[in-house]
Amino acid sequence: MNDHAIPSDEQLVAYLDDQLDAEQRARIDAAIAEDSMLNLRLQWLARSNLPFKDAFNELARQAPVDRLQSMLDTLPSPERPALSRRWFLAAAAGLVVSGVLADRLFLGWQMSQQKNNWRGLVAEYMSLYVPQTLDHLPSDEAAQRVQLRTIDARLGLNLLPAQLTLPRPEFKRAQILEYDGVAIAQITYLDPIHGPMALCVTRSNSGQRDFAQERRHEMNIVYWADREHAWMLIGHNPMAELQDMAKQLRSRLSA
Repeated sequence: MNDHAIPSDEQLVAYLDDQLDAEQRARIDAAIAEDSMLNLRLQWLARSNLPFKDAFNELARQAPVDRLQSMLDTLPSPERPALSRRWFLAAAAGLVVSGVLADRLFLGWQMSQQKNNWRGLVAEYMSLYVPQTLDHLPSDEAAQRVQLRTIDARLGLNLLPAQLTLPRPEFKRAQILEYDGVAIAQITYLDPIHGPMALCVTRSNSGQRDFAQERRHEMNIVYWADREHAWMLIGHNPMAELQDMAKQLRSRLSA
């Protein structure tokens, strides 16, 4: 894999299985940090407990099994593909992620646009996160400052790592997501007790709004708005704990 190549699904699964050397892992780390859709693909692959078998049962019933088996029998033994976890996930991802998942995200975005509700899309995106999505990421302040500058430039903010520090969850990454031309900043944390959590923000002209609460995709959400931006804090933390953290963040961000 050269420095600019997009990692294949097989390489991403090998990355998740910790079967790459340090140089290969570093290259994929860099690619994930720069490409939010590649990061989403990695998260999908990480959820290897998805019901692949059920999803492919119908395809299996329709496949010309006898003809495929006869073709396979003509290959020398070393060339036969082993039906390993890596092979199956890569094949599943190639058929499913690029089609079904992309359609799901696009339709989800359309619905959230119709309802003027960006939180639904963010919650769907966050539902893909597992602790392993974040635990390997570096947490140095220099990297955080660079990432926050990208958010500042897109959303007219002036964020500092110190403003975003929380007592227990660890600040892991800040990145910009974009859906249909709308920029959404995602600042992700890893809570050692409750797992992935995120502070997200987008531009809004709906005016100031006090704290409100909701629950989506089995996650709690606290959201609010200032004069120019809408904010939300989402995670598996108890609602009261999430609201306390949201109050801390809002106080620092509005100072």
